[in-house]
Amino acid sequence: MNRLPISFRRAAAVFIGCAALHAGDTRFWSQSEYADFEKGNVKKLSLRSDGLVTLAPELREMFDTSLAYLWALARDSKGVLYVGGGSNAKFYRVPPNGKGELAAELEGLAVQAIAIDAKDRVYAATSPDGKVYRIAGKAKPEVFFDPKTKYIWALAFDSAGNLYVATGDPGEIDRVTPDGKGAVFFNADETHVRSMTLDGKGNLIVGTEPRGLVLRVSPAGEGFVLYQMPKKEVTAVAVAPDGSIYAAAVGGKSAPTLPTPTLPLPSMPLATAAAAAVAPGAAPQATPRAAALPPATLAGSTGVTGGSDVYRIHPDGNPERIWTNPLDVVYAIGFDAEGRAILGAGNHGNVYRIETPFLYAALLTTASTQVTAFASGPGGRLYAVTGNVGKLYEIGPGLEREGTLESDVFDAALFSQWGRLSFEARLDGGQVALATRSGNLDQPQKNWSPWSAAIADTKGAPVASPAARFLQWKATLTANAQGRSPQLESVDVAYLSKNLAPRVEQIEITPANYKFPSPLMPVATGSQPQSLNLPPLGKRTAPAPMPTLELAGTSTPTLQWAKGWIGARWVASDPNGDSMTYTVEIRGETETEWKPLKQKLAEKYFSWDSTAFTDGDYRVRIAASDAPSNPPADSLTGQLVSEVFTIDNTPPRISGLSATRNGDKLDVRWHAADALSNVTKAEYSLDGGDWTVAAPRTKLSDSLELDYALSLDAAAGEHTIAIRVEDDYANQATDKVVVR
Repeated sequence: MNRLPISFRRAAAVFIGCAALHAGDTRFWSQSEYADFEKGNVKKLSLRSDGLVTLAPELREMFDTSLAYLWALARDSKGVLYVGGGSNAKFYRVPPNGKGELAAELEGLAVQAIAIDAKDRVYAATSPDGKVYRIAGKAKPEVFFDPKTKYIWALAFDSAGNLYVATGDPGEIDRVTPDGKGAVFFNADETHVRSMTLDGKGNLIVGTEPRGLVLRVSPAGEGFVLYQMPKKEVTAVAVAPDGSIYAAAVGGKSAPTLPTPTLPLPSMPLATAAAAAVAPGAAPQATPRAAALPPATLAGSTGVTGGSDVYRIHPDGNPERIWTNPLDVVYAIGFDAEGRAILGAGNHGNVYRIETPFLYAALLTTASTQVTAFASGPGGRLYAVTGNVGKLYEIGPGLEREGTLESDVFDAALFSQWGRLSFEARLDGGQVALATRSGNLDQPQKNWSPWSAAIADTKGAPVASPAARFLQWKATLTANAQGRSPQLESVDVAYLSKNLAPRVEQIEITPANYKFPSPLMPVATGSQPQSLNLPPLGKRTAPAPMPTLELAGTSTPTLQWAKGWIGARWVASDPNGDSMTYTVEIRGETETEWKPLKQKLAEKYFSWDSTAFTDGDYRVRIAASDAPSNPPADSLTGQLVSEVFTIDNTPPRISGLSATRNGDKLDVRWHAADALSNVTKAEYSLDGGDWTVAAPRTKLSDSLELDYALSLDAAAGEHTIAIRVEDDYANQATDKVVVR
């Protein structure tokens, strides 16, 4: 089967999603973007930001320290790994292919940084009230340097064996000679020097808090700001093989400066700990000593907002933002064997790889919450430590043999028949296989169907899962014999929703003597004939005492005055979103057969000349058909009958009209009656003068029959009194009497 280019198919999927679809149309559930796949359950797979799915680097747990956090990691020349963290300042040794063991337990709450000198002696820094300890072999740890500051954030050795100590509160860098003598080497004029490394020329590259500075400090101690990050705290800096500097920062600068983070007690309930946590070791305040120092703010807490930014400062000094995430907090930056930047993040344990300035991959996810530090290993291996819970992992160099992606649950909105499943993939000797399952619950549970047999041919095959409202697919990627990964690009599932009948939900009869304009009828302007706008159907909260005359602009066309006309408008919908046509029928209350007024009407309103019908009570029936969107055999109809309404085109009757002189007055009497509706108005005119409203004897115009009595001033001589009465339907009757 010939397949369209993927870019064309994706564009088509977008178009289909935006276009009007109907029950008779085949629809497609298409997934090809990063945002589509990340909603699913990803295991041992990498998701690239352009939507490419591949096998993830192999992830192996090497050692579980059972500490709450690890945030320090270093490797010596013999391949021995050293890790440290908290909530107790424990320090572990993990030999190559060996079992990890406790090397030392230092004073303090956490081991925040580790460095190894040329003689493979290990140096560990603790916080708070930090000190630098030296551990040589099995010897007891000894205090190597005490900076007399609150926090130690990073350690680094230069080629001459000098140890640089980055501190917080105040933000300084101490230089310690091999004999343990130290002094302030650089004052950053910041609260914290939060991160530090060396470049290939012996310069220190440091990141600060709270102004988010990335500085280069020369061997002579001269500082130069390379870039001021948009965020407040530079949590990690790293120098790439090509000399580029990578820096990660967190925390919105618009927020007020916070005190140094509270150190949560190990026994603190999770909800309380989350509320108290702050940024990766973010500028902490003095707190009870019995607390664990978290490496970063938990997502959603008040300490850090806005996720992380990562910038690359090119060798020529040009800064470029290459990655941002509104939620994830970057704690660590490393590099793979090809020199690509690797980001360790939280609070979902994600590891990202920067492919290009415009492309990245969510490389893998650990079982822990945060990935806090990296160290390079032989043969392209990468080591990582984590927080919550503190574990040591080995990443790579090879790929996982198999990985799976369970899609997000798709809601077809209606009971649906599933069609063909197909996918776009580059197999490269590997395999991609997709299975499906379906159900009528919005979450896959035991009451869903089992997973179907896998479809491994990219040409696709019919979905074997039973018809239902919800569907899910699972993709399994398997490496080839050489360990290379296939690449999954997109998955498409065709489906057809069950056709359901349209619904007519409400019918409203419009005021008498008005009509909707025909498509060719212009809207009248000026005061005559009068026009009438009705409020949106279904939203009227209380009956109005009488129609309101106003300008056009409501949800149905402006009604135009037309004596004898009446109309109806209605609300109708189709569960499938189908196009509909309407049939309008009428029947008298004493009749048994419906008579057609209009068929195949596209609009949800209609008016007709009621003078063709005798006066009386009637109902209309509106039938909605989805025939325009379905084959004749599959089309359905829904209908609704209106409440009773009255057609009244006969004017009231005037009887007993008389006028007699009574001195200088004329006494006028008459009776008005209507067969179907109330007499609503009466007027008189004396000798052709203006029409003047006359009130009935009861003062209320609320009956089918009313009596009227007038006493008019009139000089001697002949006078003509004209009478005009009107009913609810604007039917008028006139009469006159002459007095001599």
